[in-house]
Amino acid sequence: MPSTATVTSSPESKNAELPSAEFIEGIRAIAREHFDSAFLPQEELPRQKWELLTRAGVLLPALPTEFGGRDSHLEMCRVIEAIAEWNLPLAMYAKIISAVALRPIVMRASEPTRTEVLSEFGTGAPLICGFASTEPGCGSNMSAMRTTFEPGPAGYRLRGHKHWQGFSTTADWWLVSAKNDDNGREYGYFVLRREEGFTTTERYTPMGMRLLDYGLNEIDATVPAHRRLDAANHDLSAMPELLTPPRSMMASIAAGFLRRISRETRAYAERRPLGRGTLADIGFVRYRIRAVESSATICRALAHHVETRMDLKSDMTESFPVSLALKTVATERMVSAANHYVQIAGGEGYRTESPTNIAAQAFLDTRVFTIFDGTNDLLSQQLTHHCQKLAAGDPLSSFLATWELTAPAVGAGIDLTFLDGPLAQEHLVLAGRAIAYAIAHTLVRQWSQRTTDVTDQARIAMAFLTADVNAIAVEFNLLAQRIL
Repeated sequence: MPSTATVTSSPESKNAELPSAEFIEGIRAIAREHFDSAFLPQEELPRQKWELLTRAGVLLPALPTEFGGRDSHLEMCRVIEAIAEWNLPLAMYAKIISAVALRPIVMRASEPTRTEVLSEFGTGAPLICGFASTEPGCGSNMSAMRTTFEPGPAGYRLRGHKHWQGFSTTADWWLVSAKNDDNGREYGYFVLRREEGFTTTERYTPMGMRLLDYGLNEIDATVPAHRRLDAANHDLSAMPELLTPPRSMMASIAAGFLRRISRETRAYAERRPLGRGTLADIGFVRYRIRAVESSATICRALAHHVETRMDLKSDMTESFPVSLALKTVATERMVSAANHYVQIAGGEGYRTESPTNIAAQAFLDTRVFTIFDGTNDLLSQQLTHHCQKLAAGDPLSSFLATWELTAPAVGAGIDLTFLDGPLAQEHLVLAGRAIAYAIAHTLVRQWSQRTTDVTDQARIAMAFLTADVNAIAVEFNLLAQRIL
């Protein structure tokens, strides 16, 4: 697909000036009318379809006002949530461009780079920007990356391979991570145009998320010196901050997606004839429906926390631990709810493009979310390590009983004493999941205290989260039986 990076048309000023509620409703209406996953072909998104959203200003919340943007943390969250209700892959599409790729350029790029890149995205043209970090052979271990940069008279020479980047064959701009070992390890982040030397050598076929294109990419490019981001260069400490916003926004994606899945799961069960009644008359079907609805409630609370207690427009280093929990819990809830939906829909739920439900496609699309943006196992282990460091040698449960993110959950009866004692790697992963559930329990409780008429929903959601923690305690007991 030819690059449209040279488009210079001006955005419609009304998109930058609309009241927030009207702006969000406009995005939601376009998603509902043109991108409903029940009807949109599961294939790479045509550029002209993406233009429907860029002309409506879908990227403007991520852009500063001087580039025609709306510069709004809240709208970044709500735009993604509104799209996710109607098309999950499309929400990921918009999140990658706005939160993964453009946000670091907005916050860390030089003024010449900001002007060069952001002025193009502010026009409303259907441009795409991606982040190339993951490589063959290194996965989530970014210290093992092999892509290199070398300074020279013309700027920086970048060479290496990246893969599994969303927009591998279509992005106009790339943010690329690389290393240099000439004088000790140094890391760098660079902005380049595709035509400067970013080539896709193999296309991948994903199981779901077909709107995004993936592949194996070769980089051999020279970029001007001013296109290097201002970021820590002697370690990977910049990377967690770069990943905290998109991980946190998984709560917004999950809230939108699960609003629809909850609605459609119940509707399917209530209209499916069974004897003299319907499928919804069966007790365990009602339990599955309640599990889906509780997942939706949990993610509404998580999204509320992101909207009201975090700021995508600022440095988010301090939000690192909660982002691990947000991403882990939100994505697990998405997969769980989609699985319940498939089970209720039965054989029709296993059929893609079924005229009665979107269960099969929902499950295919959700499955990757526990893997991308850092696998949930890795993030859970990182969360445990973070809490151990804060505990400073004290029993982990004692620290968690006083930490603001988990103390309300412990006070409500969640027992985390099984986390005390030596923790092997397998325990670290399970412990991180338990801590994430406790954090989610706290956030649901806080949300219910600030939101009217959700008391019963919150109570049931917290009961499910308590059960999740108790299940981890059972797994600890399994490990104690030397099953490894």
